[in-house]
Amino acid sequence: MKAIIINIGDELLIGQTINTNAAWMGQYLNSFGIEVESSHCISDKGPVIYREIDNALKKAEVVVVTGGLGPTKDDITKHTLCELFQTELVMHEPSYLRVKAFFEMRGLPFLKMNEQQALVPEACTVLENMVGTANGMWFERDGHVCVSLPGVPFEMKYLMEHEVVPRIQQKFELPKIVHRTILTQGVGESFIADLLTDWENSLAAEDIHLAYLPSPGMVKLRMSIYGGAEETILQERIQRKEAELHALVGEVIFGYEKDTLQSVLVEKLKEAGKTVSFAESCTGGMMAQKVTDVSGASQVFHSGWVVYHAKSKSKEIGVDPEIISKYGEISGEVATAMADCARLKSGSDFALSSTGWAGPDGGDEIHGVGTIFVALSAEKGTIVKELKFGKNRMRNREMASDAAFMLLIKEIQK
Repeated sequence: MKAIIINIGDELLIGQTINTNAAWMGQYLNSFGIEVESSHCISDKGPVIYREIDNALKKAEVVVVTGGLGPTKDDITKHTLCELFQTELVMHEPSYLRVKAFFEMRGLPFLKMNEQQALVPEACTVLENMVGTANGMWFERDGHVCVSLPGVPFEMKYLMEHEVVPRIQQKFELPKIVHRTILTQGVGESFIADLLTDWENSLAAEDIHLAYLPSPGMVKLRMSIYGGAEETILQERIQRKEAELHALVGEVIFGYEKDTLQSVLVEKLKEAGKTVSFAESCTGGMMAQKVTDVSGASQVFHSGWVVYHAKSKSKEIGVDPEIISKYGEISGEVATAMADCARLKSGSDFALSSTGWAGPDGGDEIHGVGTIFVALSAEKGTIVKELKFGKNRMRNREMASDAAFMLLIKEIQK
């Protein structure tokens, strides 16, 4: 069962608008066992739209198109679809009444231009958009399906969830599919692959496919299994291999699926009934920002300081100036003192700190650019870790924050 995604819009091609639709649609279709063969971003020119949809229908059972359904002159998708499916636009009375009510309810004039939203190709099945004005449209040709949807993300998602996928499930027999994504932090893709060589080779006997999905500081391991067996049987096979994976690299695993380090950290702190504070230098408040992005963080996040200058480290949280003078601001000793001072000053159970050369400039004769120290202070002692990154400032700050979170997650798990 194959699908092709086509996203229409010059604004996507020139980068004026980020194409988030393709990522969401690919993930959503795949979760139902629909393999996305390719995803295209094309200009809003009639000949291009015609050619791409026509070619896609020859290759895939399902073609999902977004964009170009607005009421303005540059929205030509409906006209092109009429040409492709040899039909014409007609007024869809239920849509006309709904769109008219949509504007009246908001106290807005119902313009002649807005009436065009109710025009649809006669050959299509109308997919009524209950959260916007542009309907979706379902076409069939030689047993294949073409679906045209609005490009507005929340409208597209509504129609995908309530109309498109349910209809696909009715028309086609979809394969069963089970995915399991395990999240790791702090070890590179090649190192994990080396550790998992024998385990990865054993997956073939279970018809399980493994994908490595690396990003800065993190590697996602996605196991996938397709088959005609009952879903519970497929899940059991995944679970057996996951247990083996934990035995091999459990110390670098922090979560699953859509977890983030900060969401896992907040949940672990809640479960333990503990609190955390931060003393940040090179991460510049990023730890605090990441944690407060998580709903419920107020239950576990106590205090945070951004102490960027040497004097502020002493004045704001009480780091002994002699430690800074003796070891330098970029040192494990200063990171340790920062964490200890933040924990004692705040009264929290734990404190995390960061200090380092974030880049792209800086460094000294002892520590080069990209050297960052993070520390975890707890009642029973302090752990400090030296990190070596490159010269990308934003990436270094992100990875340092994540490494600090991982220190605390592992400590709580003990």
